Amino acid sequence: MRTRTSPPAALLLAAALPLLLAAPAVHAQESPPAGSDSDQQASPPAAPGSELPYHYPPRKSFAAQTFEDAEAYYTAPLHWNGRDWAFFGGAVAAIAVSHHYDTQARNHYVSGSSTPLGPQKSDELKDIAPTAVILLGTWGYASLVGSHAGENETWNMVESGALSTVSAYALKYMIRRPGPNETTDANHWFGGGRSFPSEHTTVAFAVGTVLAESGNPEFRWLRRTIGYGLGFGTAYLRMKHNQHWLSDTIAGAALGAATAHFVLNRSEQREDEEGSSSFSVVPTDDGGVMLAYTANFN
Repeated sequence: MRTRTSPPAALLLAAALPLLLAAPAVHAQESPPAGSDSDQQASPPAAPGSELPYHYPPRKSFAAQTFEDAEAYYTAPLHWNGRDWAFFGGAVAAIAVSHHYDTQARNHYVSGSSTPLGPQKSDELKDIAPTAVILLGTWGYASLVGSHAGENETWNMVESGALSTVSAYALKYMIRRPGPNETTDANHWFGGGRSFPSEHTTVAFAVGTVLAESGNPEFRWLRRTIGYGLGFGTAYLRMKHNQHWLSDTIAGAALGAATAHFVLNRSEQREDEEGSSSFSVVPTDDGGVMLAYTANFN
């Protein structure tokens, strides 16, 4: 079970995100009792194309799960403990330190430009393309091999990206910071811009963190290299293209990674609960069926 962490950054992110609360319960398998007659006996049919035992309640849809997660996500700060607030403070500190170097980072990337404000081309589609490739590639491979784990990982990417993007845009319209292509003043806040935080970096870290921390632990090093590389690479491109300050990308990275950890923990809690208890219909020796409940108290 993933430990309860609230990675630095739901942050000034009026969003939020510790990893709490549980989610829907679901299936667990129950074998019919062994016996001289029942071993030979065919399971009584109950529905076309399905087999006993049946498990209740049915799995909730991804949409229903996401609605529950969104509710927990946006109310999470109400439940934060000291450790959560320490992570939040660490995120704020990291953003403050990076803000100190905003001008230096901007000057590095716009040096040699023919205009004072530097390049104006946004390259938004080009910079989001790597994230889209990772997301679509994960979904395509999961569909090709029929992997439920892969489909769940894809949905976690979608959910993380969606929740963090909503938070990022809410912050943009509250803080209204002009980008480095609009002003040379890194301290110009509430000036009508939409630079803080970087939404491209937010989504890249949301998707990349899910990729990095999911799947077979044997390939964790490779997943983390690709996943976190996606996030840092996207942050680099947004600064190189003069669309965001350094602190914009740090805030986006914190928000995206924190949201991904929130979603991953919700997903693991859900899987644990699904495996811990279930209702099932099982055949009996006399040819009937009975409703059974199983629970794991480990």
